[in-house]
Amino acid sequence: MRLSKKNAIVTGAASGFGAGIARKFAAEGARVMVVDVNAEAAQDIADEIGGIAQTADVSKSGEVDAMIDTGVKTMGHIDILVNNAGVTHLPGPLEDISEEDFDRVFAVNCKSVYLAARKIVPHFKARQAGTILNIASTAGVSPRPRLNWYNASKGWMITATRTMAVELAPDGIRVNALNPVAGETPLLKSFMGEDTPEIRAKFLSTIPLGRFSKPEDLGNAAAFLCSDEASMITGVCMEVDGGRCI
Repeated sequence: MRLSKKNAIVTGAASGFGAGIARKFAAEGARVMVVDVNAEAAQDIADEIGGIAQTADVSKSGEVDAMIDTGVKTMGHIDILVNNAGVTHLPGPLEDISEEDFDRVFAVNCKSVYLAARKIVPHFKARQAGTILNIASTAGVSPRPRLNWYNASKGWMITATRTMAVELAPDGIRVNALNPVAGETPLLKSFMGEDTPEIRAKFLSTIPLGRFSKPEDLGNAAAFLCSDEASMITGVCMEVDGGRCI
C-alpha cells in the first residue's frame, strides 16, 4: 500500500500503459481519476478499480482545466499527475508526414504536458508537495527511422521532465519520466505500420530481454517513482525497455 491516501490523475488511462498504471496505483491504495477521450472505456476502468472517470482531450486547455478542477473538487487535493496520453503518426519518410499529423502528435504528446503543468503546479506549490510522472519513450533516447516527429515529441518530453524537475524541486515537487519500449498497447500497430509475425520478430530482435513492455511493467515502475520511497529521485527518465537503449 505504498500509495495509501494518495490521490492521482492518470491520463490516457482507459487502455494500454495508462490502464496498467491506474490498476497498479489503485492496488497500492491510491484513489485514481481515470482520464481518457473514450468516456465508456474510462468508466469501465474506473468501475474496475473503484476510481473516478473523467473524459478529456488533453490537448485542449479548457478540458485539462476541467479535469484538474474536478479532481480537486472530488478528491480534495491531488498528489500525483501522470501524463500518459499519447499518439503517434504512421511510419513514413519525415517529409511525407502531414502537417495535420504533426500538429496532432505535438498537441497530445507535448502541449498537454504544458497545459497540465500550468494548471496543477500552483496547486502543488500551495501544498509544497506533488509528483508529476511523464510517460515518454525509448523513441526519445534511441530513435527509430520513419517515426521522426513522434521521436522528436518524446525527446521534447524528456527535456521538459528534466527542466521541470530542476525548477520545481525547491517547491517540494518531483518530476520524473518513464521511457517504455514498444508494448502490447493500441499504439503498437501504428508504430509498426502493420502487425505481422515478421515485423514483430524484427522489433523483438532489438530488445535484449526478448519481449515487449507490458502495462504491468509500467505500472510497477510508476508506482515506485510516485511513492515516498522515491522521495530523493527527481529528473530521472528511466528506461523500462528490456535493454533496448543499451
